[in-house]
Amino acid sequence: MTTVAVIDYGAGNLTSVRKALELTGARVTVTAAAGEIESADALVLPGVGAFGDAAGRLRELGIIPVIARAVNEGKKPFLGICLGFQLVFTESEEEGHHFGFNWMSGRVRRFGRDLKVPHVGWNRVEIAAPNPLLAGVPDGSFFYFVHSYYVDPDDRDYISTRTDYGGQFVSMVRRENIFAMQFHPEKSGDIGQVVLRNFFRYISEGGD
Repeated sequence: MTTVAVIDYGAGNLTSVRKALELTGARVTVTAAAGEIESADALVLPGVGAFGDAAGRLRELGIIPVIARAVNEGKKPFLGICLGFQLVFTESEEEGHHFGFNWMSGRVRRFGRDLKVPHVGWNRVEIAAPNPLLAGVPDGSFFYFVHSYYVDPDDRDYISTRTDYGGQFVSMVRRENIFAMQFHPEKSGDIGQVVLRNFFRYISEGGD
């Protein structure tokens, strides 16, 4: 059976993520144990809260190198959700200056002061490039968001979708086996479940 490790660093919407992934047919383990991360077929990093706190906790647990080896050397499929999406990038300006995984070059910036933050609720996702996780997802579909910061990638080739909130921001990226999104598929009803089923299919079929 296809196994997915949902990484537990003491924050995040773990129960709903686990249940939504289980609906795809995956066997899901919520864990911070290196052995379980290494043995899983794919990794999911959800998250809510502050970038610096999350990065610090992951470093305290000593699992960032374990995750990096599995994803970058082992080429295991990785899905980052919300804060897990932001942590994939180089750095964040949230409550100071904090470093992320730097798997993709870019910065996490705060929405403009003229906007109501956090950005909460349903918003359209506009497809910018093909992505296997978006198979069967109509362009302009609504997904659920909760965030005060957005990602500004250096490499535009990784951008899969954009969303408008006082101007366009990047809401989903992909680099090889690394997928990450600002919206919450586990909170986005049927259309969110399509994305998660596509991720399960990607894992099961060994890629594109």
